[in-house]
Amino acid sequence: MNDKTEDPSNDMEPHEHTNRRVRADAQRNINALLESAMMVFATSGVDAPVREIAEKAGVGVGTVYRHFPQRSDLIVAVFRNEVDACADAAADLSAKYEPGEALARWMQRYVDFIANKRGLASALGSGNPEYETLPAYFEKRLNPVLRTLLETASAVGEVRADVEPYDLLRAAASLCTGIHNGDSKFTRQMVALLVDGLRYRASSSASTPS
Repeated sequence: MNDKTEDPSNDMEPHEHTNRRVRADAQRNINALLESAMMVFATSGVDAPVREIAEKAGVGVGTVYRHFPQRSDLIVAVFRNEVDACADAAADLSAKYEPGEALARWMQRYVDFIANKRGLASALGSGNPEYETLPAYFEKRLNPVLRTLLETASAVGEVRADVEPYDLLRAAASLCTGIHNGDSKFTRQMVALLVDGLRYRASSSASTPS
């Protein structure tokens, strides 16, 4: 008879591995649902059938309700996901381009966000208390990243230093009201001109060593 000491970790590893796989599968489902919901909302509105969203995401209707019991839960998650993606794009652009170019490209990315957000407009403007925190989330995430882009570009003399990020966000959003049927060409041109305007008196307002 051979005595063999059992390693308790042997029983734990398959269970932990399974849990990690389940969590990864669940996250993939959530990501797919958010992406498909954004596309469906943009084309069919926020009242589109849940089945349409589920089919586009490649999951069952039950999966939608398991992650988002109420339609408002899905709408909030979609909005926050879009805000996060727009904010996170700033770091990627800053790593690839010079400050002025990174700013210009991020502003175009912001146009994409506003264009996609139009699909959520009716819900966000409905007065539903579930959406009350979203404007604050928008400002909390986007104001700091735009401020960093502006300050970095200003420090090297590429844009003027007296621009408030919130004012620039509002100005660009106002230009986006002209987007119809997904055609944002004209709006992109106007936002590009807006960014070009930030270069006026840029060198004179740039930070210089004392």
